Amino acid sequence: MANAINTCFLLSLLVIFLTSSLASAAQYNVLSYGAKPDGRTDSTKAFLAAWTRACGSTSRSTIYVPPGRYFLRNVQFIGPCKNNAIVVRIDGSLLAPTNYWVIGNAASWISFQHVDGVSVSGGILDGHGSGFWGCKQSGKNCPSGATTLSLSNSKNIVISGLHSLNSQLFHIVVNGCRNVRIQGVTITASGTSPNTDGIHVQLSSGVRILNSKIGTGDDCVSVGPGTTNLWIENVVCGPGHGISIGSLGRDLKEPGVQNVTVKTVTFTGTQNGLRIKTWGRPSNGFVKNVLFQHAIMTNVQNPIVIDQNYCPDNKNCPGQASGVKISGVTYQDIHGTSATKVAVKFDCSKRSPCTGIRMENVRLTYNNQPAGASCNNADGTASGFIQPSSCL
Repeated sequence: MANAINTCFLLSLLVIFLTSSLASAAQYNVLSYGAKPDGRTDSTKAFLAAWTRACGSTSRSTIYVPPGRYFLRNVQFIGPCKNNAIVVRIDGSLLAPTNYWVIGNAASWISFQHVDGVSVSGGILDGHGSGFWGCKQSGKNCPSGATTLSLSNSKNIVISGLHSLNSQLFHIVVNGCRNVRIQGVTITASGTSPNTDGIHVQLSSGVRILNSKIGTGDDCVSVGPGTTNLWIENVVCGPGHGISIGSLGRDLKEPGVQNVTVKTVTFTGTQNGLRIKTWGRPSNGFVKNVLFQHAIMTNVQNPIVIDQNYCPDNKNCPGQASGVKISGVTYQDIHGTSATKVAVKFDCSKRSPCTGIRMENVRLTYNNQPAGASCNNADGTASGFIQPSSCL
């Protein structure tokens, strides 16, 4: 009997605690601060006012964006905040200016800086990037371009259910962050749009990219220097340039990339599948402990590629060898079709050859025939069914 009374007492305390926690949670509706869901009125100040209240609250807070279309200039959500539980819930669409000059030199359209425990869920971010792409492709005088969503020097971040559309440059950038989860996002841009990488990660640890669909004019996911403990799973890529580690080694002193897992990914009609790319110039950078697992290729130009002779326009690196050391890279259960005869290409550095490359159960065909493989300065092993025949 005493045990039952104690249990009921503890349950009552739990209910009181949860009720008080819910009561203490504050919601800040951007409409209350002057935002207009008409797609024309500048709502930047209203969003910043809601952020100021949520960030200044000592209890967990929600910034709510109701259905509608909200015009925003570049906006910076800056911490640190007095609480580490802010939810930005977007049920509408955020619209960048159609005049690309308005935000084109701001580096990013929407940014979160020095925050802890922020979650962004739902919504459409429309970067209206097509005008900017046209400017770049025409050779005219253009601004430098803006990333749609930038996360910098932050931790414990969740981005979920978001749709990023037509960014000027990169759609999502994670820079200098810890413990970031990006899940259930959709990223869309024309296959001919320049430099519209889907998600770029650099100088960050503990980033997870899950259950997402990415189609752009550049890399679906790009991995920059200083990335560690990155996990990418269940991502559909196409159009685009694939999932790329790099380009790395542009600078002589550069932090390396390690502990990267890419699994259960699908590539359709992409320029590359699984790529590692480094500049052909001296560097102390490195790539190690990488697992590419369970990938399906459909009509991919370069399904598996390591390119250590990257040198755009033959500037600043002709005749030099990459100093980036690549080791411990495993390709496991990779299959599908190549759009070119050579489906596996390891073009490694003469100065720092690739070591510890492992191929396990790889089957890639070209025009219903076995595809080819090419190796330069690459050492490793092959096991299980391997097609094309290993050149390691």
